[in-house]
Formats: sequence, structure tokens, C-alpha cells
Amino acid sequence: MLELKNISYSVDDENGRVDILKDVSVSFDGRFIAITGPNGSGKSTLAKIVAGIIKPTSGKILLDGEDITELGIDERARLGISYAFQQPVKFKGITVRDIISMASGKKLPLSAVCEYLSQMGLCAIDYVDREINDSLSGGELKRIEIATIMARGTKVSIFDEPEAGIDLWSFQNLIQVFNKLREKTDGMVIIISHQERILNIADKVLLLSNGQISDYGTGESIMPGIASGVTDVCIKAAEQEV
Repeated sequence: MLELKNISYSVDDENGRVDILKDVSVSFDGRFIAITGPNGSGKSTLAKIVAGIIKPTSGKILLDGEDITELGIDERARLGISYAFQQPVKFKGITVRDIISMASGKKLPLSAVCEYLSQMGLCAIDYVDREINDSLSGGELKRIEIATIMARGTKVSIFDEPEAGIDLWSFQNLIQVFNKLREKTDGMVIIISHQERILNIADKVLLLSNGQISDYGTGESIMPGIASGVTDVCIKAAEQEV
């Protein structure tokens, strides 16, 4: 169970103090959670706070009842929280086989590495000995990154807009990959996304607006209102600029 209690995050800029998140409290109780909302609503900030990349201005984060608010990203990783950036990290000189084995914490046999890659829709023999560098496409890198997270078996796996920067073909296959991840993982998957097809496969959807929770529930209960809610926010923002 992952709980956020009264999470707020503010920064100072040339115009003064800016509140990015405002008193966010939620208990994530599904296996596949999608966080959505208009640009600037605080989605990525919230994900980075959970991962420990940035520290909240106030509030608490609890993982299975343990307060992890003051723990750094490395300590949270040891507790089972993983974070996948919009643009996957590249590692010169490290092969796909190497990184999947490192993620698992042990030296995996070739058959096990191939199984993780095959689950992600990759022809394993074509990838196990390739370096994780610019020769791989965005879609390939994202699938390999998901394979490493599956190998690691984390309690909480966070993906920040995994569809960013990939083509339509790769995105269609990415949906299949996340469906497989949902079926096979024992932990919780949290995805930051605008994409309706990703929201539709989530157990729960959290809608953020202006740094606050607008709605949280099953996709069936809140999806019909998401489009109109986002539209209302855009209209208000436009009115303020006039």
C-alpha cells in the first residue's frame, strides 16, 4: 500500500512562490494506477516525489505503513520503488543481458533473460548482446526498461509518460506490453499519461488539476468526466490569459 498524506510542493521563481502540488492525500489501492490531467497539473512532480527524486515541501509518504518521506532515491529503490524516465537512460558498454541480470540482483541464465525480453514482444536473440545505446529506438529502449523492472520485481514501478517520443506503431505495441506487465507483476504499476488507451486499462485513475486531486476512482466511474473536466480547466486558463 502506498499512501500520500497532505503532500505539497512549492518553488520560488522571479514572480514569487509557486504552488505546484497542494495538500494531495490519496491511498493507492489498485495494481495498475494511471495519473492524468492537463499540462502543468503536477503529475510528473508527484511521481518524482514518490520516487524520491525531489522532496515535498510538506506532507508524508508511507509505503506499507512505513514513513519513507526522508529517504533518498537509493534507499527507496532498495525498498522496492523504481522509476522510469520519459527518455530511458542509455549505458555505453552495457548490454541488454547485463542490465537485466543486474536488475534481478543475480546472474541470470540466458534462457531467463530471453524470457523477459520475449514477454515484452522482442525477439530475444536479436537483443541480448546489444549495447543500450543510440542504435536502439525509443520503443525498443522502453520495452527493455520494462523488462528490467519485471526482472527486479519492485513493489512500486513508476512510468513517466512512457508514450513520449515514440511512433504510433511502437505505442500500439506498448499498450500490449503494459497489459502483460499488469497480468504478470505482483507489485503496483503507476503510469503518468494523457493517453486514453492507457487510462482504459488502469484499475484506478487519479485526475490532477492545478496541483490538486479532482477525482480518483475506477476508470469506468471517472473516464466519462475526464474529457469535460480537462476542457473546463483549459477554458479557465484561457480566460485568465485574456
